[in-house]
Amino acid sequence: MTRQRHRVRTGPLMTPAVGMLLVWMIVPLLMTLWFSAQRYNLLDPGGTAFAGLENYRDLVTGRALWVAMGNTLLLVGAVLAITLAGGTLLAVLLDREFPGRNICRLLVIAPFFVMPTVSALVWKNMLMNPVFGLIAWITRSLGLGAPDFFATAPLAAIILIVAWEWTPFAVLILLPALQSLSKEQREAARMDGAGAAAMFLHVELPHLRRPMAVVAMIETIFFLSLFAEIYVTTAGGPGLASTNLAYLIFQDALFEWDVGLASAGGVVAIALANVVAIFLMRVVGRTLEAER
Repeated sequence: MTRQRHRVRTGPLMTPAVGMLLVWMIVPLLMTLWFSAQRYNLLDPGGTAFAGLENYRDLVTGRALWVAMGNTLLLVGAVLAITLAGGTLLAVLLDREFPGRNICRLLVIAPFFVMPTVSALVWKNMLMNPVFGLIAWITRSLGLGAPDFFATAPLAAIILIVAWEWTPFAVLILLPALQSLSKEQREAARMDGAGAAAMFLHVELPHLRRPMAVVAMIETIFFLSLFAEIYVTTAGGPGLASTNLAYLIFQDALFEWDVGLASAGGVVAIALANVVAIFLMRVVGRTLEAER
């Protein structure tokens, strides 16, 4: 008997899911574009009128947008550098054999499963508080005074908190990738006289290029929309010192009640996210091609 092959048309099966996904994405985007072209303030709902590009002009000519974009890019770049460097170092260390390695792995990965709001509260009240925080107690014991991180270096404090949260994610990706490195390759490098530094630079680090690119892409997408850590710790202050683009949109929408201006900021945020995403996709694509 010969089997007859029947072609199954998957299009009708995928249509509901794809249609729902498109509606879920396009409808909010169209509403954001429409509101961004309106003069619409919730404190004066009767004064709604078509504004054209007025909201974008007010946004671009104002100082807040450029400060927020600079803070956003600095926040993303700094946290990305710290998490990749720290995650790679921890992955290499945790790949070695030593007593209590499993407990150390659990402790290193644990911060990633703490909610961002909880992490920010812990750092703000228990560690960085200038009155009863742990860091202040240590510095006072050393006669150095009690630093107020959120007043003197707010963006640096937020970078530290976010890096503490996301370095375990890098370890989660990089450690299994490092463990996939073949023993034969390691033994061949050792037989050629490679020490620990040479092993890391010429064997382990090249092997981690692909997972590091994936980590960078995923983390960047999340870092562009950071909000909870800023809201809980500094509320964007002092002034605009720690305001990123996501928090600026929140301020325009819920503090100023200016839906039109906030929607214009949302369109700018979407454009920035797409530019960064395209750049990262090209970088990851080149990395994958180099691996072949």
